[in-house]
Amino acid sequence: MLLDGMSVELRPKAFSALRTLIRNNGRYVDYDQMIHDAWDGVFVSRHTVAVTIAEVKRALGEYGHWISHRTKVGYRLELPGSEELIRQGWHFWTRATREGLEKALECFGEAVELDSSDSRGYEGMSVCYLSLGTYGMRPAREMYAGFLKAHQRAVELCGITPELRGELGHALHVFERNFPAAERELLQALREKPSWGGIYVRLAMLYITEGRFTEALDIIARSRSIDSLNHVIPPAEIFLWLCQRNAPAALAAGKRAVELHPYQPLGRGLFAQALEAAGQLEEARKQNQLAYLMSPDLHWLKAFEGICLAKLGRLSEAEERLEEIQQLRESDYVDAYFVALLYEGLGRRDGAMRELERAVDENSATLFLLDVDPRMDALRADPRFQPLRDRAFHLEAACGTG
Repeated sequence: MLLDGMSVELRPKAFSALRTLIRNNGRYVDYDQMIHDAWDGVFVSRHTVAVTIAEVKRALGEYGHWISHRTKVGYRLELPGSEELIRQGWHFWTRATREGLEKALECFGEAVELDSSDSRGYEGMSVCYLSLGTYGMRPAREMYAGFLKAHQRAVELCGITPELRGELGHALHVFERNFPAAERELLQALREKPSWGGIYVRLAMLYITEGRFTEALDIIARSRSIDSLNHVIPPAEIFLWLCQRNAPAALAAGKRAVELHPYQPLGRGLFAQALEAAGQLEEARKQNQLAYLMSPDLHWLKAFEGICLAKLGRLSEAEERLEEIQQLRESDYVDAYFVALLYEGLGRRDGAMRELERAVDENSATLFLLDVDPRMDALRADPRFQPLRDRAFHLEAACGTG
């Protein structure tokens, strides 16, 4: 028997009793049927049956309440309706699109309504809010508020698990840009669950944004040794090489990313950035288009296509991409951080700075990249950049500006 992926040992008779309950899921199994099915017809006392079922419930831990008993009726295993909803939620989450994440969020919310004592529904909600905010699909402030509420409830129900600690560390990194606190949480999660490949990638991204590239590369290598097919490893590796201005290495990592995970829009979008850095602008534009077809909720991909068009000298088409983004804003959220980059690509510095200020006002989930993002190199030389950077990293008081 596996419980949350971990092997749980049961005595043969306890296992037989559980199997009998599973086969009769939702129906009461009386004493006679239990003796016939689980004990092969060998007589044992009702007390022995009760002790055996109690052993099963202890082995099931937090799921033991699924087994109930009624005097003179028998025992029943009833999987709550939330179980299937949680499974569906994680299935939708793997799509990595806004539609998938919002469907997942709906499933987890319904699961919570059915069973408010099940921490898994709240954890699923917190992960969805985190993903929607991190990928710039929904406004960061709203998503972070939703994350904090769901995460706190999950912790109240089951304690701070390594997974919940890792999610908190990632949120502190992205939404608060509190790097020291984020590192403490991520390292503690790593100590508690060193087999969890995802925590290595989150830690690597933290090290990249702090300019600790050697440590980030080491963490990525450790993550790959645990799960070489983890789809979040290649994007982190591409971004690492881009931040080090190593276009050939970024390009090689990008090719591996699309070879292993051809339908992951994030990896393909970063591959496009590697192509752009290597001067392969037309191919970069095509890859951005393809990634946007896969996930039309990642509007920053449209901005990067516009940047490629501008570099190709096709300014009217690049302006069209900007106009499309402005039209999208009338009904949808678009991360201003990326709009700033498109303005800069069009040679419109004032527009770029206005958009960067908007990104700070909206607490864009991409601001944690400000210090290392090579796409920000030109803007960093502008005297208006540093005050905005200080606001993004909550340094107004230290700079004497608030």
